[in-house]
Amino acid sequence: MLTYNTRLKQLILPEYGRNLQRMVDHCLTIEDREERNICALSIITAMESLFPELKQPENAHKVWDHLAIMSDFKLDIDFPDEVVQPDQLKTTPETVPYPQSGIRVRHYGKIIEQMIAKAADMPEGEERDEVIMLIANHMKKQMLAVNPDGVDDRKIFDDLAWYSRGSIRLSPETHRLHEFQAMPQPQSGKKKKKRK
Repeated sequence: MLTYNTRLKQLILPEYGRNLQRMVDHCLTIEDREERNICALSIITAMESLFPELKQPENAHKVWDHLAIMSDFKLDIDFPDEVVQPDQLKTTPETVPYPQSGIRVRHYGKIIEQMIAKAADMPEGEERDEVIMLIANHMKKQMLAVNPDGVDDRKIFDDLAWYSRGSIRLSPETHRLHEFQAMPQPQSGKKKKKRK
């Protein structure tokens, strides 16, 4: 009857394969320290043949670390360098400090809020007007993503005034936003053959 790998013990470092793991397991059973050292050195040679980049001097300690890990830190041999310890492998990463401020209107997002605040602080002029129109057009695009039936420019202008606390005011009589249209859905690659 065949023995499937799924029924065998899980490999500690699967990239080295089951045969190398068996070699490490055998090395653990050798009682003579001198013979165990020779066996470990032959395992290191086999590991380096699988991954030639580990032969380079700056990576040499990694192979010995891997050997210690594969033996579950039970291999008693003369390691050339100090190897990694089990507690060093169980370190937890530092928490990433995410901003905890809420988003007022989700479909616009936090970046739009920040862009509107920057535009509101800009001095009056042509550059500010262009930035405001770019933001308004982008807001309309984002609103169309959640409301594909259409968006009234007045709604965008009202949202812009609300976000800026009244410092940015546009009216539909003097300003027009782009008319965005939904892209036609691509047809499937197969064409129906006409019958003769």
